[in-house]
Amino acid sequence: MSIAPLTILHDRARVVTFSKPFLTLGISIMIKRPEKQKPNVFSFMDPLENLIWVCIVVASVGVAMILFTVSRISPVQWVIEKSEVGSKPQNDFSLGNSAWFVLGALMQQGSDILPRSFSGRVIGSLWWFFTLIVIASYTANLAAFLTIEKMDMPIKSADDLLNNRDIDYGTKTNGSTLLFFQKSKVDTYKKMGEYMTRTKDKLPSKVEEGVNKVRNSKGKYAFLIESTTNEYHNQRSPCNTMKVPGPNLNEQAFGIALPDKSPLREKINIAILQMQSDGFMQQLYAKWWYDKGECGDPNDQGKDSRKVGLSLSNVAGIFYILIGGLVLAMFMALVEFMFKSKKEAKRSKVCMKRAMHCEARLSIHGNSNICSNSDFETFESPSPPSPVKYGSSGHTKPSRTLITFSNTNDHDQKRNTLV
Repeated sequence: MSIAPLTILHDRARVVTFSKPFLTLGISIMIKRPEKQKPNVFSFMDPLENLIWVCIVVASVGVAMILFTVSRISPVQWVIEKSEVGSKPQNDFSLGNSAWFVLGALMQQGSDILPRSFSGRVIGSLWWFFTLIVIASYTANLAAFLTIEKMDMPIKSADDLLNNRDIDYGTKTNGSTLLFFQKSKVDTYKKMGEYMTRTKDKLPSKVEEGVNKVRNSKGKYAFLIESTTNEYHNQRSPCNTMKVPGPNLNEQAFGIALPDKSPLREKINIAILQMQSDGFMQQLYAKWWYDKGECGDPNDQGKDSRKVGLSLSNVAGIFYILIGGLVLAMFMALVEFMFKSKKEAKRSKVCMKRAMHCEARLSIHGNSNICSNSDFETFESPSPPSPVKYGSSGHTKPSRTLITFSNTNDHDQKRNTLV
């Protein structure tokens, strides 16, 4: 009698008698566990595809343009504002305010202006409903994308292994697994069997040899092995191997080999069926495969992702966007400051430097009277002095007058002008 990981095959059944299968298995692929995929800086955008983001931007622009057009057409949206100079029609929904309304609704923050017309309210209501669904869908998927750590699987099936030129593969020499590939009628398995037959001298002679080859190959070797043996070695240190997710390549079973017409066969079959119905076989499997394993939770074995805590690399993109927005805001504020200073210098006929100095003091102190009249002194043509008569002839002699100018140069200049 032989109790071992012995696969039930029809060739073996010709010379020995097998008991009922005590363990069902299949051929699987063992590979080295791939490195953890580094999170993308903008991984917070992963819950939605790029096409959806583009559609949201296009929809936002379109809604803003239509809302602006409808507000201009509808007479309800116009109001008359009275002032000292007279009455003037006013419409709150300018192009900028329409875009601000759309953006506020998209960010779930609202806006300080609301449409008055029925058509504008219809557009606003539909846009609110649209943003409600989009934000809810995005939020529901965001947690999963940020807390699940993905691994880049090099192969996912036997077809990938056959077509991948960078990863070599093999199985144990003179085993049932090699025999399966050599006799298979499936085209993919048949080609793999032909390749392993040609390279039979490179195939490992023991299972441990093949497992070590996988561990030391830096992801360039795959070992074809029974699924139970695969799972057993995956639970052993250094915990750097794994089973390729997916169904097994075939269905096999382990059985107890007995001499032909052995009287123990019936008793062994009854005992095996009894242990399977009581769950005892499953308890033994969990005990020796996982409870005594060295690699943690067995539920993570064979999966291409697991939950992890958030790190800075997961959300670094939002910090980049925040910093970029702050820099852009400071730049635009500087542009507005320069534009206002230039406009004020032109209006008051002073140099740009003096206008900027006055605007800077105004920004710091916040007092509109901080700039004195001397800062914005304008030129006026002086009235000609009255002539002075001298001598008996009554001729007039031009008088010399000192006039001080505050011109547009960087420094105050004084000059004498002969009037």
